[in-house]
Amino acid sequence: MLNNLPGIAISEATRQRVRDVAKRLNYSPNSAGRKLASGKSNTIGLVLHQSPEQVYADAFLTRVMFGIEQAAMKHGYHVLLKQVDPADPTGYRHLVSENHVDGIILSGPRQDDPGLLQLVDEGVHIMLLGQLPDSPIPFVDIDATRSAEQAVRHLAQLGHKRIALITNANLSYTSAQQRCLGYRNALEKSGLEVDEAYIKEGNYTPGSGLAAMKELLALPAPPTAVFVASDVVALGAMLAVKNAGLRIPHDVAFVGFDDIALAEYYDPPLTTVRLPGYKLGLMACERLLYLLKWGKLDQPGYLFETDLVVRSSSIATP
Repeated sequence: MLNNLPGIAISEATRQRVRDVAKRLNYSPNSAGRKLASGKSNTIGLVLHQSPEQVYADAFLTRVMFGIEQAAMKHGYHVLLKQVDPADPTGYRHLVSENHVDGIILSGPRQDDPGLLQLVDEGVHIMLLGQLPDSPIPFVDIDATRSAEQAVRHLAQLGHKRIALITNANLSYTSAQQRCLGYRNALEKSGLEVDEAYIKEGNYTPGSGLAAMKELLALPAPPTAVFVASDVVALGAMLAVKNAGLRIPHDVAFVGFDDIALAEYYDPPLTTVRLPGYKLGLMACERLLYLLKWGKLDQPGYLFETDLVVRSSSIATP
């Protein structure tokens, strides 16, 4: 009523009495109230599964978030950042019902997340940054399996036989599963045996890379090369090699994944798979807003290309 919405049959005298009371109470209509009246909040929820520590450490994620924010602003939308634990069955529901978002962008989908599919069944519009195989949820992503395979084949072509993997996250995340599959495919195509002892899990942070690399260096036959499926995790792994008195790439070569800004300026500069982080975020938001407006998409998924950027962490400079 205070918003003067059309189509509400209330006399002018009644409107004025409400205005007078509101003035005495210093009341002003907020966005939640307007949403309840109009059915639209012009707000989208950006859902992250990572802990605050992991989000803070993830330098790649900031580029994605900037892309989402820019697309939202262009169309007059706000972005609400929310951390949701997949183990909490009420997490998504609170976001939708209490924060009044029109749709959700979910970064880092997991297989063990039944609450997400339930929201889709209930008609909530969701866009994934990543993929959930065999689900109907639309997504924006890269071909992570092919990209990881390219990274590992680069190391194999340099003559490395003992190539390890440190994942970007635990293997409940589909992004970690896809990059692990690319690692396995590359070894098999290169005629190399997959040794499970050479596969360690990272957890988005440099500290997880440091710990995983220490375990690899303690093996009876340590790897001569490592594919780390996250640049942030790779920085910790590379520090572990330096702390052990070894040289990169002469003793241990590295290839990362993401091409964060620091990768080019680390010592040595990190060979990595370049992902279009800003474009991923921008496209995810644009596609969600299109879905909100029209109710459907021409195609369920959109894949961006990636590039392998070769630097001196894998090839020694003269």
